[in-house]
Amino acid sequence: MIDKDLQFLEQTRRLPRTLPVDIRVISHAEPQGTFEPREAGEQAGRCMDCGNPYCQWQCPLHNNIPYWLRLVEQGRVQEAARWMYETNPLPEICGRVCPQDRLCEGACTLEETRFGAVTIGSIERWATDEAILHGWLPDLSGVPASGFRGAVVGAGPAGLSCADRLRHEGMAVDVYDRYPEIGGLLTYGIPSFKLDKAVVKRRRQILENLGVCFHLGVEIGADLPFENLLAEYDAVFIGTGAYTYVEGEIPGAQFEGVHDALQFLIASIENLLNHTPIPADLDVQGKRVVVLGGGDTAMDCNRTAIRRGAASVTCVYRRGEADMPGSAREVAYSREEGVNFRFHRQPLAIHDHKGRVAAIRLGRTAPGGGRGSAGTLSGDEEIMPTDLVIKAFGFRPSPAPWCTTQGIALDAAGRVRVAEDRRLPGQTSHPKVFAGGDNVRGADLVVRAVYDGREAAAAMVRYLKRA
Repeated sequence: MIDKDLQFLEQTRRLPRTLPVDIRVISHAEPQGTFEPREAGEQAGRCMDCGNPYCQWQCPLHNNIPYWLRLVEQGRVQEAARWMYETNPLPEICGRVCPQDRLCEGACTLEETRFGAVTIGSIERWATDEAILHGWLPDLSGVPASGFRGAVVGAGPAGLSCADRLRHEGMAVDVYDRYPEIGGLLTYGIPSFKLDKAVVKRRRQILENLGVCFHLGVEIGADLPFENLLAEYDAVFIGTGAYTYVEGEIPGAQFEGVHDALQFLIASIENLLNHTPIPADLDVQGKRVVVLGGGDTAMDCNRTAIRRGAASVTCVYRRGEADMPGSAREVAYSREEGVNFRFHRQPLAIHDHKGRVAAIRLGRTAPGGGRGSAGTLSGDEEIMPTDLVIKAFGFRPSPAPWCTTQGIALDAAGRVRVAEDRRLPGQTSHPKVFAGGDNVRGADLVVRAVYDGREAAAAMVRYLKRA
């Protein structure tokens, strides 16, 4: 019998089966299937328990990956889910949206061999879903009430993570969000084929069962003064995300038919969630679509446009494929589903016909210095006819006016400035206000927002116990 730590020699790397492409592109369902319990155990058993778990250190949450892989291999799925949850308040969500190829799986010792990395993300997703399906839920029955009250502004991944951990410390928690559903961009920015919205709703039920109280459709500053939160709560966390578009400054971007990524994605998601009609100008049916950008948001737009019946989808990126900042898995899905990629192309101008986009002019870039440089324009240009252009250049924080009026300092880029004190990570210049996620980092990964919320919650408790 082969050594238990060398099972990768017999078990090849396998992902759960995915829907065939011709079915995938007409559905907004998650394309990836799920493991059978035996398959999950076999794939988890491929971990060689290398003793220096690079996967764990490359994970922003530093999840104890080798340990819960061993539990899955042994069939102890609920214990595995509990260990995942110890460090990750949103494991089933991170299992779906994390770019594991750039994080834990990319750092797996086996990734540098012909055997291929352990399928960590798919196992995390399967194990949490399986455990919850069979009745596992977080248990706070032994946690005494602390007497402290905390408010969370923003029900995105940072806010949900913070709320979860504050409840584990016995604090009463109220979460405020301007949208009618929780999740922030988890709900309104990430397409359903990447993150089924039923998963987010299930997380809401879990948090409410833990005692988190949600106040949705409430915009702080407009419906409720921020000063009220400062007066009524012992500590406040701000996790308002990043929703201001990076414009890109392309001549002609004002023409009809040129849209920002979030406009397009929200319209599609609202149509699926609430059957809200898609505005005519955002309808891509039968149109030639050009998506500008190379990150995960651009891939979301690519794949959404395909599902919405676009005649063609072309993704234009100014660097090479190896320099793309998003998940290689999402790029592969896009290509499989029919997206055309034009690398080393810089958008120079958008041309119109009677005020509506008709074409985009592209310049060729010479390979430059990786992510730090797009290279220089070579002088070669082309005109690409198009009916609709989607700009996916990313987002910047859009801090609320009450930040500065309440003494919460911002940096030059509009991000909430937090202290570098390791004992109180996330504390702003207002001592009882903490912050994390995209409004501190700028647009970043969901898992890093989850990390910020988790760490800020621990800091809030330390602050209150010292105050």
